[in-house]
Amino acid sequence: MTETTRADGRAVDQLRPVTIERGWSAHAEGSALISFGGTKVLCTASFTNGVPRWLTGKGKGWVTAEYAMLPRATNSRNDRESIKGKVGGRTHEISRLIGRALRAVVDTKALGENTIVIDCDVLQADGGTRTAAITGAYVALADAIEWGRAKGFVGKNAKALLDSVAAVSVGIIDGEPMLDLAYVEDVRAETDMNVVVTGRGLFVEVQGTAEGAPFDKRELDALLDLGVNGCGDLRDIQLAALAQERA
Repeated sequence: MTETTRADGRAVDQLRPVTIERGWSAHAEGSALISFGGTKVLCTASFTNGVPRWLTGKGKGWVTAEYAMLPRATNSRNDRESIKGKVGGRTHEISRLIGRALRAVVDTKALGENTIVIDCDVLQADGGTRTAAITGAYVALADAIEWGRAKGFVGKNAKALLDSVAAVSVGIIDGEPMLDLAYVEDVRAETDMNVVVTGRGLFVEVQGTAEGAPFDKRELDALLDLGVNGCGDLRDIQLAALAQERA
């Protein structure tokens, strides 16, 4: 599926330009500024020796995430949720999705009784903010675990990370399955889906909805294939970032 081109010149099975600036924050134990085209998300991982009370003494660690959008990440300003006095349902849902995606590739026993919190803050939104957040969060998580190992909180030979994880959006526009939707495409999509996949190509989560006409199994298979291949490309970008010296 490469004959059709899109408004930005991409083929239907092509990612937007993806960059990962690892170690972007000088203070966090792990961090990455990730860009999916115009979408930019800062992911910072904070490592704490110790776990929530409900996990104390169980010999397991905990990984969780929080997601937020800056007030001017979109075309018009949105009030901070802290000012509103409550966190919105969408924010809760995405935070939980990121946490589930990361925990799917973590051996919590190997992590030991340590907690890692990944904050994913959207600096600029142009579609795919949750998928960019998951993909960048993995890089921040990997560095935070290595920080904990260097400090002696994680076992020297403990394999806390079982695999990598990445995510990408897919959708059907004018009857054509497409990979990594920018905002102008996302709002037109007849079917919109987010696919979370491990480095080995296993599904962690698939979120899909027919916004217009229902889709059939053939279209679903085409979207999943696009998602798996796109996440494979993202895995390579993640591993390349982690192979470089930290900034």
